[in-house]
Amino acid sequence: MHSTAGEIRIVHLPGAALHALAEGDLTAAIALSPVAPSAYLAGPECRGLWRMRDAQVAQDPASAGWVTGIVWDESRGRAVGAAGFHAPPDRSGMVEIGYRIDPHQRRQGYARAALEALLARGSPGTPRPAGTGQHPTRQPGVIATGAAVRLQPGRRAVGRRGRAGTRL
Repeated sequence: MHSTAGEIRIVHLPGAALHALAEGDLTAAIALSPVAPSAYLAGPECRGLWRMRDAQVAQDPASAGWVTGIVWDESRGRAVGAAGFHAPPDRSGMVEIGYRIDPHQRRQGYARAALEALLARGSPGTPRPAGTGQHPTRQPGVIATGAAVRLQPGRRAVGRRGRAGTRL
């Protein structure tokens, strides 16, 4: 078993790929995505997430570069989960982060790496591309889900307890 996450990037998806994942159509999602989604990402556990993001991007196309994308492990060349913001930052700079890692890829540092990539993306001074984007990072470890994080200068995170009880 691989013990730590390699270099990952969060790959945001075009609307057509979000729609294919929302429908559970892995073949179409692979054809429409910049990287190949996994069967887990097109499966029933993730379908509701993709439906929500598909509808969100249809209503607000500018949110496409902020919402959930594929967590891609560069060294292994495969999708290991999904991560992103629930929406672009609000006026105060608050964002809510969500992620899910394939059960077969958990406890290898991917959740922490995804969180680090998202924090780097939302930090002041970080380029914020409209539309799709890719954000590399390398960090081992795991952190709780469901964190609400306010991004402040110096990338200091101030948040609430995640579902697993870890304080951010």
